[in-house]
Amino acid sequence: MVRTFILMAAMTAFVGIIGIALGGEAGLVIALLVAFGMNFFAYWKSDQAVLRMHDARPVDARSAPELWQMTESMAGRAGLPMPALYVLESEQPNAFATGRNPGNAAVAVTRGLLRDMSREEVAGVVAHELAHIKKRDTLTMTITATLAGAVSMLANFAMFFGGGRVRPLGLIGTLALMILAPLAAGMVQMAISRVREYEADAEGAAICGHPEWLASALQRLGALSGRIDNIAAERNPATAHMFIVNPLHMQAIDSLFATHPPIERRIAKLRALTHGGRQIRSGPWG
Repeated sequence: MVRTFILMAAMTAFVGIIGIALGGEAGLVIALLVAFGMNFFAYWKSDQAVLRMHDARPVDARSAPELWQMTESMAGRAGLPMPALYVLESEQPNAFATGRNPGNAAVAVTRGLLRDMSREEVAGVVAHELAHIKKRDTLTMTITATLAGAVSMLANFAMFFGGGRVRPLGLIGTLALMILAPLAAGMVQMAISRVREYEADAEGAAICGHPEWLASALQRLGALSGRIDNIAAERNPATAHMFIVNPLHMQAIDSLFATHPPIERRIAKLRALTHGGRQIRSGPWG
């Protein structure tokens, strides 16, 4: 949490720096107001916006009884209220959680996940998403994504609305601000995402009771997701960090710009929990 707070503070600082570069103290105030306004909207509406982006279909105890009963059992085990459940009509196995707090949370899984994964592996994935809800990562990631968007928007305004106040930077300085500020903000956002994924893996293993279930799910997700397109995610790449594994086909990019930690390292950490004798209580499906 301390690391995440420091990274979020750095993201807020980026917003302020761009505001100062654009208009001094007045620019700082405007930049922070823009960031506040975007976060206010994101806090109340981001979950439904993301679900609409991915054409999520709500399901209940009648339309998806096994998924519902599994989620309800593990939510109770985690001390959480039952989240809303959605199914994404994507063939790529994947899942994400969203919502501003545990009382207004949703877990969305793809059709491909339900089709290609075993019951135990689905339980491991759902437990991982419940861990994000329990740790309020869904709100943290929404705020950092919104701040990153504010940085990009303000940086783009630099050339067009900077006027005389931005001239001290010079043309080269202004161009550098436009390019480097969003890049730096994106790197901070990705760093936060990677930190939270490791934590959610460990907590998810505790919720489902079997680290190997989640490790096995990650192994299969890594193998399958790279071969199957997720059209909605490709159309909305800003939501990629929300998924349990990267839904985008960008395996060639450097790890510095990855939204998720390497799957191999995540699996190794989970299997260390089993072999190291830590936990695990009998899970709801074991």
